[in-house]
Amino acid sequence: MLVNNNAASASRQCALGELGELSRARINLSEFKYRRGAEIYGEAEPADYIYQVANGAVRSYKLLSDGRRQIGAFHLGGDIFGLENGPAHRFTTEAITETTVRLMKRCSLEHVAEADVHVALDLLNMTTSNLEHAENHMLLLGRKTSLERVAAFLLEMDRRLSAANVMALPMCRRDIADYLGLTLETVSRALSHLHGMGILGFIGQTQRQIVLLDRHRLANVNL
Repeated sequence: MLVNNNAASASRQCALGELGELSRARINLSEFKYRRGAEIYGEAEPADYIYQVANGAVRSYKLLSDGRRQIGAFHLGGDIFGLENGPAHRFTTEAITETTVRLMKRCSLEHVAEADVHVALDLLNMTTSNLEHAENHMLLLGRKTSLERVAAFLLEMDRRLSAANVMALPMCRRDIADYLGLTLETVSRALSHLHGMGILGFIGQTQRQIVLLDRHRLANVNL
């Protein structure tokens, strides 16, 4: 279920600079609100639009043949997603929480990039960054222990979330498990172990608010 924030008009003119690094063009943008768990787009659907998280959080995932879910990425405030190298989306995306998403037509952005080398370079940088994340994620799944995976995830979220002292995770432990290729129980044990080591602390009953007490030790878990 989505609600068009621009009900009075089809779209609004907005600086592309609000969409991250692409700061030198103007493109018609629309904003939509998604409820928690609502699908933004599905796997194999036409990749006609490019998206940015205005606020909230989004997960992208694939369902495996045995019914398991593999989360490929979490998109947080300011992140751009849905930029594909083919005509269709390779993942399904859902809102993790109440989320507002900006979107623009892919063909409009490509048209601007053809005429503006700076925008084209920004798009290349975005693609390279996405590739780097995919490579790091592959290494995480293939070569690290469960404790190292959880530690690496916490460090990634620490870099990406803006709060200074308290890391408020929008995703649940099931999401974390499906991102790291672990079971829910393994993630819970790893977090409890890190808590017992004095590396992190919890705030609140849901334990989604985490205080990193020792980032150096967290970065060197199992070394």
